[in-house]
Amino acid sequence: MTDKNRVLIFDTTLRDGEQSPGATMSHGEKLEIASMLDEMGVDIIEAGFPIASEGDFRAVKEIAERSKQATICGLARANPKDIDRCWEAVRHARSPRIHTFIGTSPLHRAIPNLDKDQMAERIHDTVTHARNLCDNVQWSPMDATRTEWDYLKRVVEIAIKAGATTINIPDTVGYTAPVESADLIRRLIAEVPGADEIVFATHCHNDLGMATANSLAAVEGGARQIECTINGLGERAGNTALEEVVMAMRVRHDIIPYDTGIDTTKIMALSRKVATVSGFAVQFNKAIVGKNAFAHESGIHQDGMLKNAETFEIMRPADVGLSETSLVMGKHSGRAALRSKLKELGFELAENQLNDVFVRFKDLADRKKEVYDEDLIALAGQNDGADEHVKLTSLRVVCGTAGPAEAEMGLTIDGEDKSLTTTGDGPVDAAFNAVKEAVPHGARLQLYQVHAVTEGTDAQATVSVRLEEDGRIATGMSSDTDTVVASVKAYINALNRLIVRREKTAPGADVKEVSYKDVGE
Repeated sequence: MTDKNRVLIFDTTLRDGEQSPGATMSHGEKLEIASMLDEMGVDIIEAGFPIASEGDFRAVKEIAERSKQATICGLARANPKDIDRCWEAVRHARSPRIHTFIGTSPLHRAIPNLDKDQMAERIHDTVTHARNLCDNVQWSPMDATRTEWDYLKRVVEIAIKAGATTINIPDTVGYTAPVESADLIRRLIAEVPGADEIVFATHCHNDLGMATANSLAAVEGGARQIECTINGLGERAGNTALEEVVMAMRVRHDIIPYDTGIDTTKIMALSRKVATVSGFAVQFNKAIVGKNAFAHESGIHQDGMLKNAETFEIMRPADVGLSETSLVMGKHSGRAALRSKLKELGFELAENQLNDVFVRFKDLADRKKEVYDEDLIALAGQNDGADEHVKLTSLRVVCGTAGPAEAEMGLTIDGEDKSLTTTGDGPVDAAFNAVKEAVPHGARLQLYQVHAVTEGTDAQATVSVRLEEDGRIATGMSSDTDTVVASVKAYINALNRLIVRREKTAPGADVKEVSYKDVGE
């Protein structure tokens, strides 16, 4: 593998991915995902936006201190305060990087009310400041694809002369197309002095469904760093999906002759972890990591698969870490077998976590005839134990064609038991009404989504719930063979997360100095 064919993978799941409404991750979840990204071979991990809050600063700092292989990067706006705070967070990494940015398109220049010369001066000063602190500096002209060509050339040259070692070209609103994406990088490398001595990166959003294509086109044009997220997580329609660009280069190496350092067998484990902690379930037909990505139902397809898997599969499930085994666990399986199986599926649990999953596994095995890999993934993935201000202890619902549904519910609220009975338009509505009566709040239900984990009438239902209250968004997820129970647990999970965020934004608490929604690429 030659250097000119090596593409660096820059993962921004923990920063840009977390900007997706409701996808905020806890400190521990960020550390765990960062460790998995590092182990998978990601070259650069953008761990967060240190100036945003004390919590973000601590997460980036601890990820930097723990990193074993990856370069750890923090994001900073174009001002000395941001850059200093970023450096404080990443400076103890084995390989630190400061990533600073400013919006250069006419629309973005209007926000700080800077003319072209004033912005150019700020770019020079802030990149110089960052380079005086760190020898690895990345600079981004936000909304580059809608920036006037002559001005884009001018500011890229200024950033390079000021010491930027990586120039990232963001398609902030998913506006560009593949031919344009490739041409933009190609022209910058050809026409900007010093461009051949630094690395060009591409950062694409998926608003028009072309993020992966635009990223690969940019590589063809000369970019050697792709910015991406696990599962394509990100605001609006999301970012370039790491798994898609990596597997595209691997499977079609004949026409996309570039290499990465990614251990692709770890993709599925990371996909599941990110889906779990973010509360954003992966769509069934999502490329590479979707449930149906390797499923074949058509008779013609099944016949072809039986004769030769390559007939309808361009990659093996094992290539992305997807287990090809089926039913191996049952009610007689022990804790050691469960641990081994979960590890095979990508879950390495602490002893207390394993004990919790084991209890729920035994309960599930008593209720289901067959326990599949997907059932175990759902058990290991649900966030039932986090910040339990409110906990479901019992639930009984009565519903049918006559009259409103009724829910009898038992809850433990901050250690105090409470029982109540409510009605509603169906069992889920009645149960949610019970929670709202027990824990009064003004949160609005933004999303309620149910899907079956496996086949059959005894399948587990995985439910995702998203709540919004005063601009704060929280997502909860849970699984159970009883859809109503899964729904209530998911609702309570989201509510618990909202309660935690209320506490963090109370007077004197860890208040964000700047919202993630104020930044972007």
